[in-house]
Amino acid sequence: MAITRLPRRRLVSIRARRSLALLDHQRLLAMTPDILYYNSSMLDTEQSLYELIGGETGSRKLVERFYDLLDTSPEAAQIRALHPQNLKGSREKFFMFLSNWSGGPQLYIEKYGHPRLRMRHVPFSIGELERDQWLWCMHRSLDELQLDAVVRDYLKSHFTQAADFLRNRKEG
Repeated sequence: MAITRLPRRRLVSIRARRSLALLDHQRLLAMTPDILYYNSSMLDTEQSLYELIGGETGSRKLVERFYDLLDTSPEAAQIRALHPQNLKGSREKFFMFLSNWSGGPQLYIEKYGHPRLRMRHVPFSIGELERDQWLWCMHRSLDELQLDAVVRDYLKSHFTQAADFLRNRKEG
């Protein structure tokens, strides 16, 4: 079985954004030691998460499908209402963020600076319903992208953590 290594710089970057990322990396590595492993001495031939998603093409497909579902699915009505009528800017920002976050070109940081996700989402009332609708769109998009199961599950786990972290409305 081919071994894919996740670069150390991604671990540090992800950990800086979410305090639980290191634990998730360790849990993922423990569950799949023959598929993914962490190696501090990196070789030029190792693939980043960005490359495992499919690079620019795969990232764009994921973002486009995500926003297509968000825009047209009744299951995403409340989260859609939080977005502008024209989703072109949202699509581009999310693509740049995803590229940056997954180890690809640092497009988002170059244009907007540090993502500051929580701060950027404070103006929007985000509760469990909005989180769940966002995740419905993302999980479905990931399933349709036909990624390797380990990569898909890894992304689902991290997107779930991020969506939960961005909740800012107290509920029941």
